[in-house]
Amino acid sequence: MLSILNTIFPDIYIPSVYELPLNELKKKGIKGLVFDIDNTIAPYDVAEPDENIVELFQMLKKQGFRICILSNNNKKRVKIFNQKLKVLAIHKAGKPGIKKLRKAISAMKLTEIETAMIGDQVFTDMWCGHNAGLYCIMTAPICNRDQFVTKIKRGLEKQVMKIYFKQLKKQQQNSNVTKI
Repeated sequence: MLSILNTIFPDIYIPSVYELPLNELKKKGIKGLVFDIDNTIAPYDVAEPDENIVELFQMLKKQGFRICILSNNNKKRVKIFNQKLKVLAIHKAGKPGIKKLRKAISAMKLTEIETAMIGDQVFTDMWCGHNAGLYCIMTAPICNRDQFVTKIKRGLEKQVMKIYFKQLKKQQQNSNVTKI
């Protein structure tokens, strides 16, 4: 069962996209960042990114990262959201399927090991990213509002993340043990 969970566990968990470990990502050779939109960088019911996200994306570009937004949402939602960001944007991604993610990686002229997936859901974003061989970064959802289908998954997702955090805590305790 743990091996199944490892396909949906994030490689790292951060409270928000503003806490991306950029130096660590660069050391890993990550050059491309694929972001989910809904509840990762904006609430699902907010049409446009706020100025903080616009500034974050500008800073990431200045640091040399290639950026894509990859959403299961419709074309209109993604197009309007991307007007201020001006990044590669893919709608109706079909996550956890990887077909459109592979298209995004190719469009950024990168490989899987040079790309990280950033999202707030284990059953779409993390699963998709791992299935494609990407480094996966999970964020806390930025608000409690979700589309109906997402609300249904959140309960099970909380159970999965309890196991993740328990395993992470155990690993940290084991690494802090001094061997004699």
